[in-house]
Amino acid sequence: MKTLAPYLKRVADIVIAAAGLSVALPIMIIAGLAAIMESKGGPIYASKRLGKDGKVFTLYKLRTMVKGAEQIGAGLAIEKNDTRITRVGRILRATSLDELPQLYNVLRGDMSMIGPRPLPVEYFERWTPTQRRRLEAMPGITGWAQVNGRNELEWDRRLAMDVWYVDNWSLRLDAMIFLKTILCVLTRSGVSGREGEVAEFRGQ
Repeated sequence: MKTLAPYLKRVADIVIAAAGLSVALPIMIIAGLAAIMESKGGPIYASKRLGKDGKVFTLYKLRTMVKGAEQIGAGLAIEKNDTRITRVGRILRATSLDELPQLYNVLRGDMSMIGPRPLPVEYFERWTPTQRRRLEAMPGITGWAQVNGRNELEWDRRLAMDVWYVDNWSLRLDAMIFLKTILCVLTRSGVSGREGEVAEFRGQ
């Protein structure tokens, strides 16, 4: 059973992502149109991220910030009440709807439903050799750190949780994370980072 677990995880990813996309497509279309109407730029934000074993892939999100946000203000950091985030973007972030296009990344095999969050390529040089072990797992839309504090956690703690996930992965753990993610989204737990904290740059 243990040797079959990775294959069962992939099958579950495909089934959940395909079903999710069929439901989410109308929502993404409406959200994308709202983003375009409010500010300049396309509805989708594409970002280069680090995947399993350090492979670089393109991650997709619904745009939540003004065009060119990386070159404005805090750069890759997200501040409390960040003025670069649009009104539509705040709603998308609060509900995590901006993450829906990543279901396509899951179908492509770039990501899993559950795993360490894929971070920008630039972050690699900041990690210790131990922290880089997070790349031994397929990155996920949600993960152990996301259901245990998300952006409210300090960076070292988040990365340590990612490594813990790598060392303790099981289908049972993934199922628990999936259920806890639903609860976190419904309660909006841990969505906003503290002012001045270097949080994950979640796209334009």
